[in-house]
Amino acid sequence: MRVHPRQIYNLLLKSSHTNLLVREIIIGLTWTLCQADGIGLCMSPNQPTRTLPWSGTLVNMALADLVPWLQSWDSYQATVGMAAINAAINPSSPLVWKAKPLSPEGSANLAVFEHFLPLIRGKRVVVIGRYPGLSEYEQEIDLTVLERQPNTQDLPDTACEYLLPEADWVFLTATSIVNKTFPRLVELSQNAKLVLMGPTVPWLPDLADMGIDYLAGVAVTHPEALRQTIAEGGGIRIFDTGVQYRLLEL
Repeated sequence: MRVHPRQIYNLLLKSSHTNLLVREIIIGLTWTLCQADGIGLCMSPNQPTRTLPWSGTLVNMALADLVPWLQSWDSYQATVGMAAINAAINPSSPLVWKAKPLSPEGSANLAVFEHFLPLIRGKRVVVIGRYPGLSEYEQEIDLTVLERQPNTQDLPDTACEYLLPEADWVFLTATSIVNKTFPRLVELSQNAKLVLMGPTVPWLPDLADMGIDYLAGVAVTHPEALRQTIAEGGGIRIFDTGVQYRLLEL
């Protein structure tokens, strides 16, 4: 399946038309939160900066004015744009409530992998992004992790060209939408079962047309606790305080 590079971005912009205003933006260490009527999340950039020219100006802006920022090559602008898109789409998406809540026995941030474990044993599995705690599954399954900043256990993301076409299952972080790698990674994964996952996931059925087989996003369960956890620098802690993984087969 050929995914046009702009297809996902056109879809997200088209799906997030709204008159809602921004009530709050928090750019935390790990997560960025956009509050309008509901909350939208996106993973924060991993490089700090002291030179954001628009800080202090975003509250009371129209979400519709921030949504196009997703197309920016500036990582902070793109992150705020994606959080705004999710604030427009996700709180009212019927898919969130159709999706199955995942209640793991172990770490809540690993609930998606725990759910799929019986299906991926004996399969070639590639995960885009190193999820904290993922190493506990590496003894059980044939698992390769691709990372932009790889540690000794990972391969660099350039290995995607070689590994994804041969994979049986691919777990793709939705942050790939923000950093603009999504179209190519989806194209390379067309022979695999493809799971789009993480709090950055937009709950849209149209993603099935791009080759996504499962959405593994989150539902906000405790907005105030989520906001506080993000503001206090929380990473995987949000899964214990403010969100729950949900899974939907498209």
